[in-house]
Amino acid sequence: MSAPLHVIRLDRAFGPVVEGEALVSEEGFSPRYDLDRWSGLITKPGHRLEGMSIKDRICFFPTAKGGIAAGWAFNDIRAKGIAPRAFCFGVTNPVMVQGAILAGIPITEGWSEDPRAVLRTGDWVRVDPARREVELLRRAP
Repeated sequence: MSAPLHVIRLDRAFGPVVEGEALVSEEGFSPRYDLDRWSGLITKPGHRLEGMSIKDRICFFPTAKGGIAAGWAFNDIRAKGIAPRAFCFGVTNPVMVQGAILAGIPITEGWSEDPRAVLRTGDWVRVDPARREVELLRRAP
């Protein structure tokens, strides 16, 4: 295995190691208000990722918005097969963490540096919660 191109350290993380395509947002995320829970698309009008899918992506959001609906929303999108491979938040809240854990979706919080300065949507990354790291493995074409 070759060395990663870049490593971002995480403050907190839970779940198994996952790899996938990054989806990097400038805006926060609410599973209730930003996401169509039937398609996995960001559908909030005016959201910078409007029309993009979270399915099978490693999602980077600076903040979590809202929270009380996250438990059932994350479980719902997992059951429908449209969940991301992981949620990586700059700042989240206990309800979002509980929802991700209930749904079996890896979740992280806190970054040694802002992913928006290092990663681009489409880059291939690995999230290793046990090591508390996000590794940039390959740049998007």
